Amino acid sequence: MIYLDNAATAPMKKGAYEKMLPYLTKYYANPSGAYDFSKQSADAMDKAREQIASLIGADKNEIYFTSGGTESDNWAIKGTADLLQKKGRHIITTRIEHHGILNTCKDLEKRGYKITYLEVDEYGMIKMDRLKKSIRPDTVLISVMTANNEIGTIQPIAEIGLIAKQNGILFHTDAVQACGHIPIDVKKANIDMLSASAHKFGGPKGIGFLYIRQDIALPSFMYGGSQEQGRRAGTGNVASAVAMGEAADICRNNMKQHMDYVTRLREYAIQRILREIPFVRLNGHRTRRLPGNMNFSFQFVDGEALLVMLDMKGICASTGSACSTGSTEPSHVLMSIGLTEDLAHGSLRLTISEENNKKEIDTAIDEIKRSLFKLREMSNEYRHMVTPMSSYGKRMRRQYRY
Repeated sequence: MIYLDNAATAPMKKGAYEKMLPYLTKYYANPSGAYDFSKQSADAMDKAREQIASLIGADKNEIYFTSGGTESDNWAIKGTADLLQKKGRHIITTRIEHHGILNTCKDLEKRGYKITYLEVDEYGMIKMDRLKKSIRPDTVLISVMTANNEIGTIQPIAEIGLIAKQNGILFHTDAVQACGHIPIDVKKANIDMLSASAHKFGGPKGIGFLYIRQDIALPSFMYGGSQEQGRRAGTGNVASAVAMGEAADICRNNMKQHMDYVTRLREYAIQRILREIPFVRLNGHRTRRLPGNMNFSFQFVDGEALLVMLDMKGICASTGSACSTGSTEPSHVLMSIGLTEDLAHGSLRLTISEENNKKEIDTAIDEIKRSLFKLREMSNEYRHMVTPMSSYGKRMRRQYRY
């Protein structure tokens, strides 16, 4: 198997897995207990909080454990709406956010809130002048993702944070795809709230965190006991928190090395695909993109059919967000950057990590080429564009023995 879908979920880091195991078996106490056995669990969660805070330049008392990115997004958006409803009921976000943001905003619209969905350019970048013009006296929140989960484009988060601060508006960023993969400093970037999910950077599934700047009195999201400083009730998920903390440490200590390696591998793959495959478009910003993200649109093919053929060869990839798998609608992200429905349906997302190597990339690209040629041979439109006797047609037939 060649795994090229790390944006959907990344494998657990070995160190995180090893740190987690004792808290599933030996140190299994409820961290809310009053005895020493429980204190071991509570201390472990406290250490994990410190590790996560160090990853993003926060203080440990600003880190709140959640079930993952979706819950964190919901808490940040709805919590801010409830907290500041007397000040205003206007929120600014973008059209290419994750559905954890978009569907939460849609729910708020039903409650009378006004949402401005910023357009993006052909690379998926927001336009700063549009952002400034969208600010109103009743704007209470700006929520812009750090990096897009489908096309990998990295937004100018520090500039957005400064604009929000200058206008007295809270700034939230969905950093689920970025956290652990690129440097983030919440203080320097004037980020008030940040969402992240452990399984995207080498921790386990089912746990994430929300950073909340310490002077923001965001209301509780789940009611019950007094866990998470009284703001998020429920028995602490000790083992998963420990693993997430260790994964955060590993990412922080090895970030530059991993970024350099993955970026080189990404560039090699992009250059091969653009050079060797005709009728292809790279989606997203050419340089301001996540180290491991590649998103291509291929003409004359259906992305789902391509995925099936790759899967038969043991190659794991995707056509976009894992949360949209099974949907017949074209990607809202690809449509927002100006693609036609046909091109959007012909997309392929490859997301790599430090676990991948050049040999795997070469094998995957060769299979993509082979599968594309087979699929395109069935397209009348393609056959009219490339005749069997063209140089490309001859080369493909010779290479794949047609």
